[in-house]
Amino acid sequence: MSETIGFIGLGNMGQPISTNILKAGFALRVYNRSAHKAQPLVEQGAQQVSRPRDVVEAGGIVVSMVANDSALESITLGEDGILARLGPGGVHISMSTIAPATARRLGELHAERECAFVTSPVFGRPEAAAAGKLWIVSAGPQAAKERVRPILDAIGQKTFDFGEAPESASLVKVTGNFLIAAAMEAMAEALTLAEKNGVERTAVIEMLSQTIFASPIYQNYGRSIANKQYTPVGFEMQLGLKDVNLALQTAAQSNVPMPLASLLHDRLLTGVAKGRAEMDWMALALGVSEDAGLA
Repeated sequence: MSETIGFIGLGNMGQPISTNILKAGFALRVYNRSAHKAQPLVEQGAQQVSRPRDVVEAGGIVVSMVANDSALESITLGEDGILARLGPGGVHISMSTIAPATARRLGELHAERECAFVTSPVFGRPEAAAAGKLWIVSAGPQAAKERVRPILDAIGQKTFDFGEAPESASLVKVTGNFLIAAAMEAMAEALTLAEKNGVERTAVIEMLSQTIFASPIYQNYGRSIANKQYTPVGFEMQLGLKDVNLALQTAAQSNVPMPLASLLHDRLLTGVAKGRAEMDWMALALGVSEDAGLA
């Protein structure tokens, strides 16, 4: 494929995603704030640049996978941002988990410059990204989504279309991450209850995850929580807290009480306060064990 794709953000998820885009035959121009993280891609043929705007080809496609709303706004709207150079016909695919309100505003700003903002956040941990097995939720202008379909096909096993309003896919991602966090809290409480009453927690999750809770979240996260194994880090606790805050923020704006999200906020905030910000967010289960008087 002859088109050069710009890619910004080479963290735990961005690195394998960009690698798969490169493997699919696209030329790739990459930027990361910590420049050394681009080296593996450069060795595979990618071109590294020193500013976000330098990944852009006028009317081209840029993919971003950054940590939060402020990082996305910085690489998009800042002095060295991509929006001023993207131009008519260009497409910005945002794979970050951001507030729906931010997605709506960025969509409007892109439209003013006659380019498209397509939100395409993903579900899946780094190992799923490396295998090209991500689940993708996507929303934005229809023509732009059709144009970027080969890119999304290169990194995921299926893309779910949520219409033309960019904020719709962002909302789906926020709700999905809330449900994952809620499932982890529920598993941690149930398995701690089993452990404290003399039942092997690994046996409990093995049975439940093969029967009434036979799903990847209970099978994969549940296994780690049961074994109290929170490495390698696929998704940091501080990012999980950020995503639960996005759910609460959106809920407040739309008058939706979310008492469980408030509990998750406190659980994750406590973990961060105890120095666990860079641990995997599954380590919220440590707080459950501590509350029960277990080591």
